[in-house]
Amino acid sequence: MKEEQFEMLNKAITKHEETSQMYLEYWKLYSHMGTWQFWVIFVCLFALPLIVLYFTIDREKIFLIGFYGFNINVWLTFVANIGTGIGWWDYPYMLIPIISTGFSVNSAFVPVLFMLVYQWTLNNKKNFYFYSLLTAIILTFVLDPLLVSFDFLTFSKEFNYFLLLLIYTSIFLFSKLITSIFVYMQKTKNKQPSA
Repeated sequence: MKEEQFEMLNKAITKHEETSQMYLEYWKLYSHMGTWQFWVIFVCLFALPLIVLYFTIDREKIFLIGFYGFNINVWLTFVANIGTGIGWWDYPYMLIPIISTGFSVNSAFVPVLFMLVYQWTLNNKKNFYFYSLLTAIILTFVLDPLLVSFDFLTFSKEFNYFLLLLIYTSIFLFSKLITSIFVYMQKTKNKQPSA
């Protein structure tokens, strides 16, 4: 590694450490366990969805539904990191001090909601795409404006709700595609010629 590259990397690491420390200090002042916002995030957006999922998930399809939900979580977290990093949005109240990417919403509430919709469409032979799009619309134009109104989520002026709808839609479509590919590979495992 060249010296110039090494110096620049060290500066970036130092800035990252300073930013993490600043988020920790911010959390201690404004988002700690003694605030009502922390408990709304913890109870309503994190714990409650996971409890509901535990009691309602179809145990016969648990790996399929769980795999789909894990995909939603991964891609949503990935996009949330990008959006936060470039300043499109931010989460003023955090469950975990150094994770400023809406951990409770992106790792519990939204994935669980999409998982339950996926399960419902499977069990009732309903159109997955229609009901998932409807879920994305409700998230975009009901839940997220509600989060914004209570300052749990902030958007930059350049960002808009239509772009958010495209993000949710892309994530559920991509997650379904990956899930379908894995299901197909599982179904065809015995049809491959042996070596």
